[in-house]
Amino acid sequence: MWIFSKKYTPRWIVLLIDISISIVSIMLAYLLRFDFEIPKVEVVKSLNEIVMLVVGLRTLSFLVARTFSGIVRYTGLQDVQRIVITLFSGTMCFVAINLVRLWGFGKAFFIPMSIVVMEFMFTLIFMLGLRWVVKMFLVDLLVGRGKMKNVVIYGTNDAALSAKHAIESDRSEHYRVVAFVDNISKKSDKQINNVPIYPISQIEKVIGDEEIDYVLLAQSFTSTEEKQRIIDYCLSKGVTIQNVPKVDKWINGELSSKQIRRIKIEDLLERDPIQLDYDRIQAQVKGKVVMVTGAAGSIGSEMVRQLIKFEPQKIVLFDQAETPMYEIETEIADANLHSNIKIVMGDITDQVRVEKTISEHLPEIIYHAAAYKHVPMMENNPIEAVRNNVFGTKLLADMAIKYGVKRFVMVSTDKAVNPTNVMGCSKRICEIYTQSLNATSETKFITTRFGNVLGSNGSVIPRFKKQIEDGGPITVTHPNITRFFMTIPEACQLVLEAGASARGGEIFIFDMGKSVKIADLAAKMVKLSGLQLGKDIQIVYTGLRPGEKLYEELLADKENTIPTPHPQIMVAKVREYDHKVAEEQIEKFREPIAAQDHFQVVAQMKAMVPEFQSKNSIYEALDRK
Repeated sequence: MWIFSKKYTPRWIVLLIDISISIVSIMLAYLLRFDFEIPKVEVVKSLNEIVMLVVGLRTLSFLVARTFSGIVRYTGLQDVQRIVITLFSGTMCFVAINLVRLWGFGKAFFIPMSIVVMEFMFTLIFMLGLRWVVKMFLVDLLVGRGKMKNVVIYGTNDAALSAKHAIESDRSEHYRVVAFVDNISKKSDKQINNVPIYPISQIEKVIGDEEIDYVLLAQSFTSTEEKQRIIDYCLSKGVTIQNVPKVDKWINGELSSKQIRRIKIEDLLERDPIQLDYDRIQAQVKGKVVMVTGAAGSIGSEMVRQLIKFEPQKIVLFDQAETPMYEIETEIADANLHSNIKIVMGDITDQVRVEKTISEHLPEIIYHAAAYKHVPMMENNPIEAVRNNVFGTKLLADMAIKYGVKRFVMVSTDKAVNPTNVMGCSKRICEIYTQSLNATSETKFITTRFGNVLGSNGSVIPRFKKQIEDGGPITVTHPNITRFFMTIPEACQLVLEAGASARGGEIFIFDMGKSVKIADLAAKMVKLSGLQLGKDIQIVYTGLRPGEKLYEELLADKENTIPTPHPQIMVAKVREYDHKVAEEQIEKFREPIAAQDHFQVVAQMKAMVPEFQSKNSIYEALDRK
């Protein structure tokens, strides 16, 4: 029994056991065939030859198929299939030998057919049976059960059943599924594998009564509100919540316990799925040449992934970030997602490079996601905010008109509404300029405005994750600061939807849901990591950063909205600007930029956008004047 106490049974021992099973099986088949009496001497003489043939062929097949290579106590469906196929193939060889002997030489079967069948059955039963015994009993007896961890599985579908099998087969841990919960109205007497099924309304009672350690989510909830309620309750009770991956993510059609992971903060903030008008978007994009600026960034790269689904003729990826551009190019190539991707390294403020790219590829649609976006950094570098965001956008927009681009979709931000920082104001100026162009050109200029996106480069989610991994503390600027959040794919889908439905000149705002308190977000991330706030990790408040405000808005004070056919997209009713006036005001930035005069640049921003009132910034002095 010592061999089973090892972490892995040596393969040569498994092979010897399988060969021994083959010897026992052929001998047992002979004994049964002759009622445990072998009277004829010639039968005994031929028995040695038959045993050598059967055992030799079986050994060869075991070596070729490597039936001994799997870890016995982790035997799964693939191992069973391999054993069955290997044994059946060997049995067919015995049948073939008999038929060649009969038809080719007119002699009797070398191995009686009844013995061939019995030997196959015995070998199969013994090989699988031994593995099952080791898997189900011996390892538990030798290694020890340890403390059992109680599990509730949400769902009763195939994924739920596979999850139960996967975790109970994991001998490195000791799980016990005590209940399934599902969307049934009341308790019934139904069970799955002797495990009771409870209605979702009773999950709190089950968790309290059974001292649950884990809740596995194996199917979708009927509503995001229900999901939030259950997750919040589990977190409050210290219960670990894990997601069962979708079937298409399983390895070779089998679910492994290692694939069941803790839920992420993105799962807690998700909303009902966006319903896209795929036909409209495809009619707009399919067969067209599309250009994406900022294609290496969080939004830009996801825009590329989303656009690929709608079969554009060519996608031009424009960005100056070399390594991220290489990564998105490699991702597309490795997955063979699109055959016509053009990678263009360039700066959106470089007139020669921008004009060369647009004139060469002649895009019909430009999605403009390139921008400097970090508030504190742009507050300290307003010249670069205007040079890149404003003049870069102006150059792209002017070239779009010059070369007949049909649609120009700009990605803006909620920080452009009643801006309190340089970055937000720079994006508001971009909105003003592109919107003013719509009345004087055939190119349709569309602006999309939304809040923070989960997981984007430099956002709070990756920052908090890193701080938690480092043991803390988590830094939050203010206990009452709130932000709107949206997932990156969700934001990009709404950009595509708005761009396809626009008539031109609109500023689309997205339904960002409820604003989220950043301190609560940090606390939930700590709980999701299995840590205790205040004990394992601390939250430290550092004070508002330059240009930062407590609450963000999606509409300016003098604006209102009108609905669109899409429930999550609205059109902002905003002031219209004359193109000539907007252009003249932008040109006034050139002199202070050349002089590297930060205060004069910000003063001109405030002149162009009167609602720009600085917060926690040295530029508040300009407001007092």
